[in-house]
Amino acid sequence: MIINHPLLGPRDAAEFVYKGDASLIDRPDGMTDDLDRFHDYLYLRDNPAGEHRELWYHEQGDRSWLVVTRNTLTHDITNVELARDVARSRGRSR
Repeated sequence: MIINHPLLGPRDAAEFVYKGDASLIDRPDGMTDDLDRFHDYLYLRDNPAGEHRELWYHEQGDRSWLVVTRNTLTHDITNVELARDVARSRGRSR
């Protein structure tokens, strides 16, 4: 599988580590937010069939975090974004 890194171009998926659902970017504060929300963040995960947004870490490269939109049935990648850009855009929309 090839991941088209936004800064470095096409890279083999072996350079990356899958880190989970991209919703992990929106981590609630366990000290001030509702404990039920924090519990759900820690333990509840979707396991979708089809298009899904995922976090990938470029461990054997520039150590960047990416949000990869991938079809879990076909492994086709339709979009790759820097996670920092996704997090910043979500912060502005709140």
